[in-house]
Amino acid sequence: MERRNFIRQAAGGVLLAGLSGMSAEAAESRASRSNGAKFTLKYAPSLGMFKQHAGKDPVDNLKFIADQGFRAAYDLGMIGRPSAEQEKIAGEAQKLGLELGQFSFKIDWSGCTFVRNDAEIRSLLKEKMQAGLEVMRRTGIRKGLVVPGHNDPKLHPEYQTVNVIENLRICLDIIGPHGLEIVLEPLNTLTSHPGLFLTRMTQAKMLCVAVGHPGCKLVDDLYHQQVTEGNLIPNLEACRDYIGSVHVADSPGRNEPTTGEINYKNIFRYLREQNYDGVISLEHGQSKPGKEGEQAIINAYREVDTE
Repeated sequence: MERRNFIRQAAGGVLLAGLSGMSAEAAESRASRSNGAKFTLKYAPSLGMFKQHAGKDPVDNLKFIADQGFRAAYDLGMIGRPSAEQEKIAGEAQKLGLELGQFSFKIDWSGCTFVRNDAEIRSLLKEKMQAGLEVMRRTGIRKGLVVPGHNDPKLHPEYQTVNVIENLRICLDIIGPHGLEIVLEPLNTLTSHPGLFLTRMTQAKMLCVAVGHPGCKLVDDLYHQQVTEGNLIPNLEACRDYIGSVHVADSPGRNEPTTGEINYKNIFRYLREQNYDGVISLEHGQSKPGKEGEQAIINAYREVDTE
């Protein structure tokens, strides 16, 4: 055997032997798909984004995500998982060096919720906040997403705004002392969610300022805001003190960056220049089916994650 081939094979054996005590076959498979170069920002795939490569098991998904150089992951449905599974996911993420992004409080926003001064709704909100605290205790995740629901056509917009502010203060009185934050997400009403109360960055910042609690932050979902108002980097700048999370998808199509009109290379450069260290949730589909489409997602982030 030539010396260089011997060294190559020996090094490969050391690598495989060090992969968490896996079987030789599993370790070889993982090593062959690994891309150790870490991304510069905390792009966070969802736990189901790479199911063609990693299957349905959330732990296997976390391992694949880490193998590709991602530094974070997220699961909006975390609150609905069994407690033991939440703890297992959090423990594996910690071992892999992955930060877990926000979960959703899963407050039904198909109707009017936060816009109403209603005792039954406020009781529901309190229950959801308590459930969110349990998720935080099991996982260490300190951000929970809220969509404030639909407008009430029978109530003046200003009264609805007052009710949203008061309801958020009630929620934060419960979770704020424990370090759990609410991140408010504005969504577009033009193509996706007609009738919602919260649609714009300006509106979300106004609510955060009015609530007056350090645990009240906002989500900048760049896909939704491109549809609603554009002006993406100036809005990031104007709201940066209140941004608790960033969501990513290209527009139109709501697929991975480079498939639409948003210049994510410039947006991510801006975030690096601002030393943004938060999680950036990849909340989109894929432009191509199957494994090819999943690989296209990874390639897209390699393309836009440049200085």
